[in-house]
Amino acid sequence: MWEIEVLDALQNIHTPWLDKIMVAITSLGNAGILWIVMAAVLLIIPKTRKAGLCMAIALILDLLITNCLLKNLVARTRPYDVADFTDLIVKKPTDYSFPSGHTAASFAAVTALFMSRKKLLGAISCVIAILIAFSRMYLYVHFPTDIIGGIVVGVAAGVAAGFILRAIDK
Repeated sequence: MWEIEVLDALQNIHTPWLDKIMVAITSLGNAGILWIVMAAVLLIIPKTRKAGLCMAIALILDLLITNCLLKNLVARTRPYDVADFTDLIVKKPTDYSFPSGHTAASFAAVTALFMSRKKLLGAISCVIAILIAFSRMYLYVHFPTDIIGGIVVGVAAGVAAGFILRAIDK
């Protein structure tokens, strides 16, 4: 399976310091906490309130689509179980693998920022989102197609949130 080959190849770049960095990066996406906090901060500041609202709507849409619908519908086994990989350096996730929730939330937030015309914050957040997505494969908890699925769902949720806000404004 090509996806296991990709994940196995990533094991060749592991070092103790990179492991610590990847665990820290992936933890930014745990429960979408980074993006939830960012949305809350943006909601508090009057000048960025619409961007915060767009992020909040995108994150709610993503949660419903990813965690309430797709993960349970697809019910994909995690790669560490498929490949009998025992060298995990993070706690085993207990939910299904597809799509990556960390990735979906990250790209929902990033897309919402771009839809809100917050280009600089969106660009910085995009780098973080890409690192979070990569960390999920590095840590052997998601297949590459889980990441791709998470990006698609996240972007769709962010775009939908942008259109919802524009419709409300009219």
